[in-house]
Amino acid sequence: MPDAPQDPQAPLGTRGRPGRGTGSATPSSAARSLAGGTPVKRTTKKAAADPTPDPPKTVKRTTKKAAPEPPTEPTPPVTADEDVSSRRSAFSLIVNDAPEPADEDGPGIPLADLVAALTHGARSVLGEDWEGKAAQLLSTLRRRLTGGYEIDEFGLDPQLHAIGMAALRPIAEKWFRIEVRGAEHIPSDGGALVVANHSGTVPVDALMTMLTVNDHAHRTLRLLGADLVFDLPFVGELARKMGATLACNEDAERLLGDGHIVGVWPEGFKGIGKPYSERYKLQRFGRGGFVSAAMRAGVPIVPVSIVGAEEIYPLVGNVPSLARLLGIPYVPITPFFPWLGPLGMIPLPSKWIIEFGEPVRTDAYPPEAADDPMLVFNVTDQVRETIQQTLYALLVDRGHPFI
Repeated sequence: MPDAPQDPQAPLGTRGRPGRGTGSATPSSAARSLAGGTPVKRTTKKAAADPTPDPPKTVKRTTKKAAPEPPTEPTPPVTADEDVSSRRSAFSLIVNDAPEPADEDGPGIPLADLVAALTHGARSVLGEDWEGKAAQLLSTLRRRLTGGYEIDEFGLDPQLHAIGMAALRPIAEKWFRIEVRGAEHIPSDGGALVVANHSGTVPVDALMTMLTVNDHAHRTLRLLGADLVFDLPFVGELARKMGATLACNEDAERLLGDGHIVGVWPEGFKGIGKPYSERYKLQRFGRGGFVSAAMRAGVPIVPVSIVGAEEIYPLVGNVPSLARLLGIPYVPITPFFPWLGPLGMIPLPSKWIIEFGEPVRTDAYPPEAADDPMLVFNVTDQVRETIQQTLYALLVDRGHPFI
């Protein structure tokens, strides 16, 4: 029997589900509520009320006043020796407290292996007293970075000078194999003027002479340099810190009067820029200004002859137009430069001989002798002739420049 049709307009609550028998449906209480019948009351359980909390307690915080610190005395400055000693102790603690390297079969300890390798390398390079030398190096670096070093009135930096000498020493001993003669003629104290021949395209002979005086007489040779040296960027500042100063009578007389040993190369750029065909032939010694400075200071003049510098950069050509454009005395052309680029700047390993001659006394002359041009010229010519004759003799003794 088919279901009875439902009235679409009937309220939702009167729509029943077909049932058994009569097919009518009994509306539920929810349906009756929606249809406007008696509302259904729903009851929910209320949570038990929390007990009344206790009133907050007031906590009294008491702070103890710090006792006033006693006045401290200023810490005295740390000296260089104390700094090195403390750093030596720090090195010892690092090395002694470091764990031992693990066995090959066991797990490796990278830190221990690294410390052991560094320790072994430092001992092999610096010797058994590597801790002290490394501490000294760190102390020097700290003072350099913090500006805790001194220079004299002419700009000499003793620490940088020592580093420069250490860098030049292997070149002089292994590359040029310098033989030194007559080092006993270098005065052990007081002022003196060292006069030498100049050659080599690049003034390497001045550096080697400075190193020789430093190692054999244990004195710092103060070089007199041309204006161009101090006009060059970086080179001028480095030259001053290494002990060079301007080649003028005023600076020379001050240095000599203060008891320094001063070096001068009277040939100047005419000497180092002469062609290889004119090697070991001295150029003119200027006006003899170095002689008058030595006479005013009353110090001896030590002639120095240098053989070997002429062969390190054989000058076979020059570019005058480019030199004038750059504002320099010459643009050198050697058998290897500029053809080989940077490799052409490596000096050839020629055999060197540096001989210091007997000093020429100037203290026997009266003070007004420095203003006598004829006397100054005679002494200048005497020094120049002594160096020239010594060069000829040294060339015979040396033989082949490279073998």
